[in-house]
Amino acid sequence: MMKAADLPDVIPVFPLPGALLLPRARLPLHLFEPRYLAMLDDTLKTSHRLIGMIQPYDQPDGTSRLNTIGCAGRLTQFSETEDGRYMITLSGISRYRVKQELDGFTPYRRCEVEWTGFERDLGPTDSDKGLDRGRFFDLLGRYFAERQLDTDWDTLKEAEDELLINSLSMLLRFDPEDKQALLEAPSLSTRRETLVTLLEYTLRGGNGKEIMQ
Repeated sequence: MMKAADLPDVIPVFPLPGALLLPRARLPLHLFEPRYLAMLDDTLKTSHRLIGMIQPYDQPDGTSRLNTIGCAGRLTQFSETEDGRYMITLSGISRYRVKQELDGFTPYRRCEVEWTGFERDLGPTDSDKGLDRGRFFDLLGRYFAERQLDTDWDTLKEAEDELLINSLSMLLRFDPEDKQALLEAPSLSTRRETLVTLLEYTLRGGNGKEIMQ
């Protein structure tokens, strides 16, 4: 487990709309663009091996800006395909706040970041004492049925609170701004509340109207 003192002031960032990484969770990624292959090569040369996932958003002038808060993951697995692409896995370490984006000679984006305020991300697995699993799984079942999704319900129901809530937050398809809200939730319980709100909103058709069953 990394300590606060091990976290660097500058990290490479990977802006990817809709891709969410959370602390103590894992995110698989497929890298093939030259700039991100360069980022991978440079990251492997560092002691921390951190890459910052972050949500971009478009400005009215067509430029891309970065959200203020992202989550850094440690590169824990990678494999090369025959055509020179890479499959990697990032293990979520801690959220961070962007202080400024840096100009430089790298083809990928880099940011000066601070980790203050996210100390709990480096701690042990969290739990959600307010989670009513019966009601939660009833809502989740209706959502999966409406979206015609399938899952291993036995495994899902056996998952601990943090793994359950964070995995669903990362895997379910929500708009990038909704993913950002899930990322910025200050605690596991508030993330679960945000997730429930998004599930209920979807079941209402996204416009406040009930979907006919």
